Amino acid sequence: MNTNVRVRFAPSPTGPLHIGGVRTALFNYLFAKKYQGTFILRIEDTDRTRFVPSAEQYIVDSLNWCGIPFDEGVGKNEKFGPYRQSERAAIYKKYADELIANGWGYYAFDSNEELDTLRLSYEKEGKTFIYNHHNRTKLQTSLNLSSDEVSNKINNGDPFVIRFKTPENEQLILNDIIRGEIKIDTNTLDDKVLFKSDGMPTYHLANIVDDHLMEITHVIRGEEWLPSMALHILLYRAFNWIPPKFAHLPLILKPVGKGKLSKRDGEQLGFPVFPLEFVNDTTGETVKGYKEEGYLPEAFINMLALLGWNPGIEQELFSKKELIHLFDLEKVGKSGSKFDPEKTKWFQHQYLLKQSDEDLAALYQPILVNKSINESIERISKVVSLIKERANFVKDFWDLSDFFFIAPTVYDDKAIQKNWKPETESLLNTLISILESSENFTSTALENEVKLWITSNEIGFGKVMQPLRLSLVGALKGPHLFDIIEFIGKKETIHRIKHFIQLAKSENI
Repeated sequence: MNTNVRVRFAPSPTGPLHIGGVRTALFNYLFAKKYQGTFILRIEDTDRTRFVPSAEQYIVDSLNWCGIPFDEGVGKNEKFGPYRQSERAAIYKKYADELIANGWGYYAFDSNEELDTLRLSYEKEGKTFIYNHHNRTKLQTSLNLSSDEVSNKINNGDPFVIRFKTPENEQLILNDIIRGEIKIDTNTLDDKVLFKSDGMPTYHLANIVDDHLMEITHVIRGEEWLPSMALHILLYRAFNWIPPKFAHLPLILKPVGKGKLSKRDGEQLGFPVFPLEFVNDTTGETVKGYKEEGYLPEAFINMLALLGWNPGIEQELFSKKELIHLFDLEKVGKSGSKFDPEKTKWFQHQYLLKQSDEDLAALYQPILVNKSINESIERISKVVSLIKERANFVKDFWDLSDFFFIAPTVYDDKAIQKNWKPETESLLNTLISILESSENFTSTALENEVKLWITSNEIGFGKVMQPLRLSLVGALKGPHLFDIIEFIGKKETIHRIKHFIQLAKSENI
């Protein structure tokens, strides 16, 4: 690709960034990096009624946590700034006026009440009111009024909008990288509002002007914008600009049922739909995020990349470098992809296992400190190496390893009743003697010594090993038993066995 690729992610700061938006950002990022291009963040904040002050920083923080930071945007390489649409209002007026001058736009003075009345009258006749070539010369527009009447209305401060004058009787041939050729009859389109009398543009005008002025080469956005593509291509024609290439991404669908993934799905099924936790400035409502739930950003991004894109190989785990190398918009599907919370956990598990024991220990250490347990990173790393295979998150580590750090206070009653036999006390006391006399208190040496005693005396392994595990762990769970013994040491091991014997005797099992 010879073009200097420039793509943009243009969210509205109206709340937390949905993972569908994160995936759009990700695909833009991967495409830009594949072709050594530029990934731009533009904040589309013209909807001031839904504006949430902290949402913009949340968007930036989310991209950074995901490892897909923008190259150009607010406060960063502002080559085509400003990058907030609210700060570009003066720019759009010029282009709105240009559309009026060249016949591609017109003033419309109809009030909301008048339009509502028209819609109701159409509905009574079983029709749908569309503001377009059928009626624009019959309504309160500059196409129907004299130039003096139009000037008087504007000078008098009458509310108005500028609408796009959609051409009649034309079949548009649109090309989408993902969806191929799309044909649109212009007679089915309405004359969209592009500019309002409050001096602010609508999304359609601002979007096109900004993409042109920022030299965007490819517009990669969600499927919900596909119906707007015809208008946007027509706007490029109206300004005599070369349009970018378009690619409309498929929806991320609910895990259960039909429709796109929503915040409510996450609430009902117990998984996040936002990258980071978000507290709404206005309502105080808090929504949970993948970061706070313990997900690694690499796992989150890998999962998102495969929602809608298929590289055509069996491999499922990809580094960011591999994703960049393999990414291809033509391998993005047209159909929506069902979100699978369990598959997301699978990705998390795989990436947890990829982390070094030392890195995971550093994440686990604050949890231990919070429980007044002060252990070195080296010793915590040893524990992590023994338990991480059973974990999905660092927050799972405590339940999988508490017995390494503190003696059990609760024991599995059913397991005790099943495994405490008349000879158990005697066997455990003999085991204590073996442990006390052992000079090499390592896992391998102890295992060999204890197993030799068991086999040479023709004792069933379960008769020793099950009560021993119960005494050290409190339940029949945990990693290799002799690894636990080596970690907690001789004194603590013997203390726990003795305590267990006393407990079992006192319970009269």
